[in-house]
Amino acid sequence: MSTKACLVLANGLVFDGKSFGASGCIIGEAVFTTGMNGYLETLTDPSYFGQIVTQTFPLIGNYGIINPDFESSKIHVRGYIVRSWCEEPSNFRCEGEIDSWLKKQNVIGLYDIDTRALTKVLREAGVMNGMIIAGDSEEAKKNFAALENEAEKAKLLEQIKAYRIEKAVETVSCDAVKIEKDAQTVFAESAKYRAVPVRADGTKVNDPEVAMKDGKGKKVVLWDFGAKANIRRELLKRGLEVMTMPCTATAAQILNENPDGVMLSNGPGDPSDNVTIIAEIKKLLDKDLPIFGICLGHQLLALAKGAKTSKLKYGHRGANQPVKYLKTGRVYISSQNHGYAVENDTLPKGAVLSFVNTNDGTCEGVTYTDTPSFSVQFHPEASSGPLDTSFLFDEFVKLINDHSYLRNFEATTERVDAIEYFASTIKSTKEHRA
Repeated sequence: MSTKACLVLANGLVFDGKSFGASGCIIGEAVFTTGMNGYLETLTDPSYFGQIVTQTFPLIGNYGIINPDFESSKIHVRGYIVRSWCEEPSNFRCEGEIDSWLKKQNVIGLYDIDTRALTKVLREAGVMNGMIIAGDSEEAKKNFAALENEAEKAKLLEQIKAYRIEKAVETVSCDAVKIEKDAQTVFAESAKYRAVPVRADGTKVNDPEVAMKDGKGKKVVLWDFGAKANIRRELLKRGLEVMTMPCTATAAQILNENPDGVMLSNGPGDPSDNVTIIAEIKKLLDKDLPIFGICLGHQLLALAKGAKTSKLKYGHRGANQPVKYLKTGRVYISSQNHGYAVENDTLPKGAVLSFVNTNDGTCEGVTYTDTPSFSVQFHPEASSGPLDTSFLFDEFVKLINDHSYLRNFEATTERVDAIEYFASTIKSTKEHRA
């Protein structure tokens, strides 16, 4: 079979390369992620649904395929782009190599292109739709031929531009349920590789009795909008009983389970599309029930409280995103995967900005003082790392045990002024580019 392949962007740029994984043609939203490891978690993260993902790190697949590291039961990306892939991975946990896995999952891959050049295009122009054409199928031959004819290429570009990610949350909800494990197994496996709870001071808790003490006897509903499996693992490590419910669950159904708290999970797509879920979250907010939102869950909670969200130019994706905790001034390195953000100046009364992205000043966390709830845009469960912010799961346990725990939360004036600094820096940068 031919290894000929290329990426066609909606702006007409074409990146020629070679095919790996499955062959065929696929359209998706082209994005990039800067993680140096964690490609298994990236590929199985439901938040990447509908997207063609480019890895900026040049060599992917060097430790192979490791099933226990999956965030869900299957690959969710539409297509996968790397500079090069490792044909002979080396790791004591390795169960195979990436090319065969992509073929098995029917995911089209593209390699041997200049991924740095592609990333620069997406940074400057913003994320855009693209099509991967790979192999020698009739459809691929037709699309390759279209690129040689201006009129046919124009038609192809219109097809690419028309693509939209739809029914994202409904499609991926509860996929991680298929790989769930009990609390004892989770802690035993975590302790083996020291992936145990990390406190705010950076210390690790290897003793399960100590780690689970405050959460014992408490029940949490994990409202699954495309949850990464490690969110559930981190809750279990704190002693909480976790019940996963699908995105279609109603507030009444959740309340019927008599939970002590609700976790709003990560997930894909435009948060404002989830009108029904937002309406149900509003009903939960009236019940004085502790709520913790992560990524999409953070955005949905903000929308339910009356804030607004907007699409970022190229998003935040990778394991090296710096966020500043405004209450203390401390900066943490976080794992992120999102293309939308809560607009800082739309936060309602009772909503305190808690974290900001130190690169662009965007909202990375909100604490609500009028309801027992808080949320973060980044991933504190952060598999495969970093683990800097996993202490937020302990904060959730504290909130469950004391609903007034966050009532007096404030970011100091000095910290809030930092946001103005970020905003002015962004403004001057844009003016300089113009």
